[in-house]
Amino acid sequence: MELTAAEKESNLWSGGRKPLNASYGKLMMWFFIVSDALTFSGFLVSYGFSRFKNIDTWPIADEVFTHFPFLHGVDAPMYYVALMTFILIFSSVTMVLAVDAGHHMNKSKVTFYMLLTIIGGAIFVGSQAWEWKNFIKGEYGALETKGGQILQFVNADTGNRVAIGDFAISIPTERSTHKESNGVWYKNEGSLPSYSVNEVIQGFKANKKLLVRSEKLDTNGHKIILSRNNSLDKVENAVNVVEGANLIHNEYGNRLFADFFFFITGFHGFHVFSGVVINLIIFFNVLIGTYERRGHYEMVEKVGLYWHFVDLVWVFVFTFFYLV
Repeated sequence: MELTAAEKESNLWSGGRKPLNASYGKLMMWFFIVSDALTFSGFLVSYGFSRFKNIDTWPIADEVFTHFPFLHGVDAPMYYVALMTFILIFSSVTMVLAVDAGHHMNKSKVTFYMLLTIIGGAIFVGSQAWEWKNFIKGEYGALETKGGQILQFVNADTGNRVAIGDFAISIPTERSTHKESNGVWYKNEGSLPSYSVNEVIQGFKANKKLLVRSEKLDTNGHKIILSRNNSLDKVENAVNVVEGANLIHNEYGNRLFADFFFFITGFHGFHVFSGVVINLIIFFNVLIGTYERRGHYEMVEKVGLYWHFVDLVWVFVFTFFYLV
């Protein structure tokens, strides 16, 4: 005797009475989501404490995330990040539509909306990789003092940033990367910067229209621009040329900003990538009719819960890193 749809649904739970009228699979997904939410909460709280402690040297997001694909040199603060956010949120909408289609046992609509969700997630992951590339590569470069302060350069007339490549003077000297065996055992250098410290300093001295912009912020939230004499004193204390950002150096300001950026956005990006892979598996199961034969599309609903979670987490990450 063939079971009815209601009987098939009741068989999804084999542990007695259904807690909250949810199947075992959905209940376990909720447990996972709650535990993962606590993990992300801990990361974001740590970020908040670190930012509050170093508020006077924290990079300004509008000056860091200014790139847009195929628009090199165009100042577009936050535009691409906003587009990424829209794409991810829209993929959550298509996932809702896929779940709704599953409730109505409409295989073709489930397939279509899940495909759109996968495409949206893949675009987001690719966009995040592109953003990482630009963040790591940098755009202007800076000097770093022995105390770890970042010295950026601006035009005295316009106040606009100036790249070190625009004024550094080439001085023929032999340069080699630092190795652990050459002195400081715990310090290694992956590759040489484009210019030496001396080349940047001599170029700065030769261009009287250049000023140093400190990483510190004034009471209005703007970075402090030093006088010419103070700028000359500062650059004399420089020990490193910094291009881009990594876990040790950060041309945009406080190095903790880069550490948290890589860790938290990378952790979230891993969640999105995992979601895309899981969605692909479910998508192919939909195509071959696995859930049609089971008589329900609950697996689509369970992966939908996970997808909505990573979308919601990104809203908080976006707010903490880019808006606040």
